[in-house]
Amino acid sequence: MTRVLVVDDSRFMRTVIGNALTEAGYEVETATNGVEAVETVTSFDPAVVTMDVEMPELGGIEAVERIMADNPTLILMLSAYTSEGTDATLDALERGAIDFLHKPDGSGSRNIGHLADDVVAKVDELAAADVSSLALARAAASAHATSTHVADAPSRSATPAGTTASTSVSSATSSVNSSPAGPETPSPPATATPVTDRARADTDEFSATDAPVIVIGASTGGPKIVERLFARLPLALEATVVVVQHMPPEFTDRFAARLDAHSEYAVREATDGARIGPGEAVVAAGGYHLQVVDSERELGPDPAHDLDLDPGPETSGAGQTHSQSLRVALDDGERRHGLRPAIDVSMETAAEQVTGPLCGVVLTGMGSDGAAGIEAIQGAGGYTIAQNEATSPVFGIPCQAIETGCVDTVVPDTEVVPTILETFTAADAGNGGEGETDD
Repeated sequence: MTRVLVVDDSRFMRTVIGNALTEAGYEVETATNGVEAVETVTSFDPAVVTMDVEMPELGGIEAVERIMADNPTLILMLSAYTSEGTDATLDALERGAIDFLHKPDGSGSRNIGHLADDVVAKVDELAAADVSSLALARAAASAHATSTHVADAPSRSATPAGTTASTSVSSATSSVNSSPAGPETPSPPATATPVTDRARADTDEFSATDAPVIVIGASTGGPKIVERLFARLPLALEATVVVVQHMPPEFTDRFAARLDAHSEYAVREATDGARIGPGEAVVAAGGYHLQVVDSERELGPDPAHDLDLDPGPETSGAGQTHSQSLRVALDDGERRHGLRPAIDVSMETAAEQVTGPLCGVVLTGMGSDGAAGIEAIQGAGGYTIAQNEATSPVFGIPCQAIETGCVDTVVPDTEVVPTILETFTAADAGNGGEGETDD
C-alpha cells in the first residue's frame, strides 16, 4: 500500500485530508509541524508528503529543505491563496517540492471538500508517475544554491558603457558547465545523446552566429530546472526566449519575476500583443495559451568577431548577424491536453512564424504536452532538445517527445545551455548541428 504523510498544524485539515486519502486506498500518517515531518519521513518512508506552509516550530519551506537534503521525497505543498502564499510556494518548489495546491480561502465556491478531492487526484498522479527522487534532490539543491548566490552574479545592467553583450559569449561558453552558484550534488555523465542523424534543415541559410528563438516547455518539477537554465543562459547569445511552465494565473507573473532576478535576460509575464526582442524572455500567462503571431529578423553586430570564430568563406553578411524579435498573443480558447497554457500551442505557432534559427526544449513534467510541438519545430528545420531521464524529476514530457523520433539531442539538465551554445555559436554550425557535448 502506498504511504502518504499529511503535515498540517490544523487537526481539522489533517483529519479531512487524511480520511480522503485513506478512503482512496492509501496508508496515511500525520504530523503537526515541520519538525515532526522531518522525523516521520525517516521512520514512515512515505511515497508522497502533503505539506502545509505556515506551521509552528518549523515551517513547511524549511521542512522541505531538510527532507530533500536527507530523504528525497515527493512533496505536495498546500498553501494559502494569497500573494504571500504564492511566494512561499515558489520558495518551496525551489527547495524541492514537486507540486502544489491552493487551500480554499472562502471567497469562491471551492471548499475543503474540493481540496481533499484535489489532493487525492494529485497524489494519484504522483504515485503513478515515473518520478526520480534523486533527480528531484539534485535539481532542488542546484536551484536553491543558485538563488542564494544570485546577489553575487553580475546584473544585466552592469555591462560597461561602450561594450556589447556579445563580448562575453566566449567566457560564458567556457564556464557554463560549472555551477554559477556554488557546490552541488554530483550529476550523471554529461555526454549528450544524439537521437537522430537528421541535419538541421536550411542551416546554410543562416550564419553560425544568428541568434535563435528558444521555446522552453516544462511542467511538474519544472520551475527549479527552468530557473537553473536561465541562471546559465548568457545574454551574449542574444536569444529571444518563450517559456511555457504549467502554472495557474496567480503564479506566472511571480515566476517571471524570479527568473528575471536570477538571469541576465529581461524576463516578464507575457501580455497580449507584446513584442519580445533579443535578450528578452516571456513566461506564458496562466490561463492563456501563448501564440507566436509574428517574427522579424534584423541585422546587427556579429559576435563571431568577439569569439574569434571564422564563419567561413561561404557565409554571407560577414561582420553581421541576424537577431530575432517576436510578437505574441494570448488565447483563452479551448484547453489542450486539459491545459492552458499548453506547450504545443507555443511551439507550433513558433514553428509557423519564426524564419530564423529556432530551438525547442522540453523539460521535466507529467503528460505528453510538448511532443507535437517538438515535431513541429523539427519539421520547420529547428533544433530540438529533451532533458534526459536521469535528471528529470518526472520523465513524462521528455519521454513522450523522444518517442516521436523528433528530438535531436537528449541531455542532462546541466547540459541544455551548453548544447544551445554549441549549436548556435559554433563556427561549424552549418555542418548539421548535432549539438553533441563533451564530458
